[in-house]
Amino acid sequence: MAEDYRRYLDPQVLSRIAQFDLKARLIVEGFLQGLHKSPYHGFSVEFAEHRDYVPGDDVRHVDWRAYAKTDRLYIKQYEEETNLRCYIALDISRSMAYASAGVSKLQYGAFVAGSMAFLAQRQRDAVGLATLNGQIHTFLRHSAHPTSLKQVFHTLQTVEPQGDTRLAGSLHDLAERISERGMVIVISDFFAPVDEVLMGFRHLRHRRHDVIAFQVLDPDELQFPFEQHTMFKGLEGHAELAADARTLRDGYLHEMRSFLARLRRGCQQNDVDYALLETSQPLDVALSKYLAARQARR
Repeated sequence: MAEDYRRYLDPQVLSRIAQFDLKARLIVEGFLQGLHKSPYHGFSVEFAEHRDYVPGDDVRHVDWRAYAKTDRLYIKQYEEETNLRCYIALDISRSMAYASAGVSKLQYGAFVAGSMAFLAQRQRDAVGLATLNGQIHTFLRHSAHPTSLKQVFHTLQTVEPQGDTRLAGSLHDLAERISERGMVIVISDFFAPVDEVLMGFRHLRHRRHDVIAFQVLDPDELQFPFEQHTMFKGLEGHAELAADARTLRDGYLHEMRSFLARLRRGCQQNDVDYALLETSQPLDVALSKYLAARQARR
């Protein structure tokens, strides 16, 4: 797998793999094999890498097993212990069903959710899952037990788009349900009033949670490639609209850029990590952005 791991990070390849636990493992292990050093640097991990011992280093961090094998002194770098509680909140509203290239936003979001759950459990952290569609549709309490990860994967494997995006209420509800401080990863297209989404984030931050926002969008939504007379159909109950796409393009792109800028700026102001993911991107890009954001915050 070492030489061809990247093919497993193609969202369309992943969509054809039956077992969700296999998808998550391939994403994470493929990503790890593609790095020259551990991506856990500064995250939640016991050990990241070695370096040579130099006089003055704390001997508590000497790897004595390595010394016994090599007769050389090495220091364990970036060693830390955490008991992280990680909740992953996945938007399953109907707008997440959009797919221009075979993989919907919901499928892609589920891939990201599964890989984050797998990564957290590899570090012996407790993982929980919530699916959101205007309310909390499914809520699995955090657990570090291996069987709980199977429940998470089963939920992600069987999830179907339903309900409206209305995130504000479900984020407030989530903040009240999670009583212990932890990490909350929200995966959504965030097609809701930005002020309301940010209010939900502020509630989570007020409860002292570390919040990560993955915004998952289809390339069509970012580029608006339509050129002809097109029938646009709302996925969450809005009326159909037949229009000349060329006359809408400039106005649409202006509004989309404004929407993204307000959301990104609001996340920054509220100390929320933000990453924009396109469903055409390999999954290593999603993980790279997440881990890079974690490192930047520490």
